[in-house]
Amino acid sequence: MAHEALLYAKENNGYVRCGLCANRCRIAPGARGICGVRENREGTLVSVVYGKIIAEHVDPVEKKPLFHVLPGTRTFSIATVGCNFRCTFCQNSDISQMPRERGEIAGREETPAQIVDRAIQTGSHSLSYTYTEPTIFFEFALDTARLAVDRGLKNIFVTNGFMTPEMLKMLSPYLHAANVDLKSFRDDFYIRQCGGRLQPVLDSLRAMKELGIWVEATTLLIPGLNDSEEELKDIASFIASLGTETPWHVSRFHPQYLMTDRPATPSSSIHRAVETGKSSGIKHVYSGNLPGDKGENTYCSGCGKLLIGRYGFSIEKIDLRGGACPYCKTPLEGIF
Repeated sequence: MAHEALLYAKENNGYVRCGLCANRCRIAPGARGICGVRENREGTLVSVVYGKIIAEHVDPVEKKPLFHVLPGTRTFSIATVGCNFRCTFCQNSDISQMPRERGEIAGREETPAQIVDRAIQTGSHSLSYTYTEPTIFFEFALDTARLAVDRGLKNIFVTNGFMTPEMLKMLSPYLHAANVDLKSFRDDFYIRQCGGRLQPVLDSLRAMKELGIWVEATTLLIPGLNDSEEELKDIASFIASLGTETPWHVSRFHPQYLMTDRPATPSSSIHRAVETGKSSGIKHVYSGNLPGDKGENTYCSGCGKLLIGRYGFSIEKIDLRGGACPYCKTPLEGIF
């Protein structure tokens, strides 16, 4: 279901310049961009994944992870194949890298209306564009998000943040929340491990905050690559500069895809990063991929009382009154 792309410009000799993500690919006739799903067909850029849904699930919103967005609710989650990154540690490489590694565009034909109807039928409170990088199926996500808003659903992006300001501006009226991977604070890491760059991600995080999108950041802590004390302080300081209400999820790495030469992250490293985040002034720093850890819980930033108790992706307790602590009335920032 080829669909003309948004955000591109025609250039000389049949080339096109894509303006969707920060790669800003210049694409020759008959070729595709880095994402593997945007193709130049005789000077017209098309999305070859519009409506080609490869993954569709009902998830706890906590799985995204989003801890300050409608806690305890379900989110209808979709993806197509393709990605504008090539992360060596990708947990969904079978679908994110399918166009590049296998030359396939797999998926079931769906319409935005069908997706929104199914989200409502399943009792979901939101739609999440996730699993792969949702920026690369932007046209379908945008059409779906518009319908979702009309039906009273929230829209969520789970993203690497490597998009252009033009894309964010177009999406922002329909996007309520995003979890953004801040994978490292070193450009070298992004270049070597992801095939990207750091600065566009930082720019996107700032832009989302300015546009009024609720933002939570996630860092997958990989032993020996992005877990030094200096880098953790840099990440934490940046997140705090976005606003100390911005939650930071520090997640445990497990060997996968092309990165099987490193051990899983010790829980002590996760706890050290959490303390670094708190020392930088971030109100809510969470332990990820450590089920049962107290760092999964939300505590009042005013009096320290437990407000939301979690075990993995399950909610065990919610103690809020109108989005605030019932004990000291301190507001809990987010979407409740």
